[in-house]
Amino acid sequence: MQTIDLNADLGEGFGRWSLGDDTAMLDLVSSANVACGFHAGDPLALLDVLSAAAERGVAVGAHVSYRDLAGFGRRFLDASIPELRADVVYQIGALQALARAAGTSVAYVKPHGALYNTIATGHQHATAVIDAIRAVDPGLPLVVLAASPLVEIANRAGLRVVAEAFADRAYTPDGSLVGRREPGAVLHDPRAVAQRVVELVTTGTVRAADGSRLQLDAESVCVHGDSPDAVSMTREIRAALSDAGISIASVATVPANER
Repeated sequence: MQTIDLNADLGEGFGRWSLGDDTAMLDLVSSANVACGFHAGDPLALLDVLSAAAERGVAVGAHVSYRDLAGFGRRFLDASIPELRADVVYQIGALQALARAAGTSVAYVKPHGALYNTIATGHQHATAVIDAIRAVDPGLPLVVLAASPLVEIANRAGLRVVAEAFADRAYTPDGSLVGRREPGAVLHDPRAVAQRVVELVTTGTVRAADGSRLQLDAESVCVHGDSPDAVSMTREIRAALSDAGISIASVATVPANER
C-alpha cells in the first residue's frame, strides 16, 4: 500500500489574533509544522497546539522562519550566515522545550515562507539552516521543496531529506511555486485539489500552471492551514486518498525501509 505524509502549517496566530482552525486540522493531518515565534505564534498558543498534536499522535515539526513577525515571514531578509544560523537554532530549541512540556517532541524541521523559497534555490542561506540543524540534532529531517537544488545540497550535508509537494499551490514549469501575488497561485477547489494530490501520489507528476507535466518525487504533501477552505479541502484530500487505497502517515514516524 502506498503511504503519503499530509502536513499543514499550524500555530500561526498571535495573541488575540487567530489564524485557521488548528484543532480541526490536527484531526486530519499526520504532521504539524508549528510556528516558532519568528513569523507567528506566541508561547501559550503554541503550547496548546503542541498539546493537541500530542493527544492525537500527530508528528510535530519546527516551522522556522526569518525574523519577520510583521511580514508573516514572507519577506526575504539579508541576514548574515552566523545570524541566521543562530536564529534557526534558537527557534528549534524554543519549540523543543515547548514540545517537551506538551508531552511530545520536535521530529523534523521545515522552513517557512521566504526562507523556504530562498534556500530551495540553493541560496547561501541554505548553509545556515543546514548548519543549525546539524548543531541542534543532525538526526532531524529537513523538509524541502521536491525537485529543488536544496534536495541534493542537504543530502550532501548528511541530513535526511523529506521532499515535499504542495496540494494547494500552483507550480511553474521549472518546479518552483508560482508567486503568491500572481493570479492562480493558490488553488481553492477542494475536489480538484484532492484529485491533484491522488495523481501526484500515484503517478509522481503534477500539472504546472502552463499545462505541462512536472515530475515530483514527494514523500509529504502540504495543505496550508491558513486558507479559508483548508479544513474542507483536507477532508476531501483524505477521502480521495482513502478511496485510492493510499494511507496517510508522517514520514517522521515511518521507518526508512517502509517509505
